[in-house]
Amino acid sequence: MIPKVSIIIATYNRAHFIVETLESIQKQTFEDWECLIIDDGGIDNTDEVITPFLEQDTRFRFLKRADNYKKGLPGCRNYGLDLAQGDYVIFFDDDDFVHPDNLKIGLKELEASWSDFCHYQKLSYSDVKPKLMDAIVKERKSLDKTVIEKVITQEIGLASCTVLWKKQCFNAIRFNESLQYAEEWECYSKIISKSFNGVTIDTVLYYNRKHAESNTGEFYSNSPIRRASYAEAILLVFDNLVEHELLTKKLLHYFIQLSLNFKEYKLFQRLLIRTPLSKFKKLRWHLFYFSLPLRLFAYGKWKIIKKTYFQ
Repeated sequence: MIPKVSIIIATYNRAHFIVETLESIQKQTFEDWECLIIDDGGIDNTDEVITPFLEQDTRFRFLKRADNYKKGLPGCRNYGLDLAQGDYVIFFDDDDFVHPDNLKIGLKELEASWSDFCHYQKLSYSDVKPKLMDAIVKERKSLDKTVIEKVITQEIGLASCTVLWKKQCFNAIRFNESLQYAEEWECYSKIISKSFNGVTIDTVLYYNRKHAESNTGEFYSNSPIRRASYAEAILLVFDNLVEHELLTKKLLHYFIQLSLNFKEYKLFQRLLIRTPLSKFKKLRWHLFYFSLPLRLFAYGKWKIIKKTYFQ
């Protein structure tokens, strides 16, 4: 039997977390799925701790990432995409857990709205595992390239594990295997710019664990690898927006402000050279960029004064 949904999990030395992830998948109220666990060359006892799942539930499969895919999350996910049999795909991380109704609600929303993907909410936690929230959909909104500004600026946070996709969204798009951070931001923005339409719901269906060893934790600890990857992802997302004529003034402002944090990569200069602007307009953006730190400093001081004396 061909499963309806393919769950793809990239894993690397997470034997101490992955059992909880797999248990939450087993508890899905929608049962027609396969789970592809793609090992990225870990050296711990992951294969040992997941053996009971593999022996007792044939929906789980454990595979080593093939050599023709680069090491890292993108390569593992691309390998999973090429193996996936389902008409729908979803990515879970190996250190989180999911709501029992995750697949059921996602599929219901997709089929009711005739959408290509369903985005839902996540709840982050550190040490204490949170209680499951009620899986009630109170609000839903359409999500397409008309709101791409909110996706790019992450006002609508399409995290790697908060979207159920029709597999056809990935027919011509894959994760960029040169990236070691922000790969989902780059990939998902390309999908939306290709006019795939989605629905976003206000329901928490995913619970992600925050810890120092995660990619996000390493990025905020100023890992050079993660920072360099984010800088590269910014350029790729920017190029895609320019190519599809989706780069607005607001987004250009966003990227230039973002580039202040990546001066070591000369990100501002690399962004501006990619813009189809006149020399005069580029000069104005140069002035904006070099005056921005002072204006941000002044704005921060004004907020403190306003809060202290006017409230």
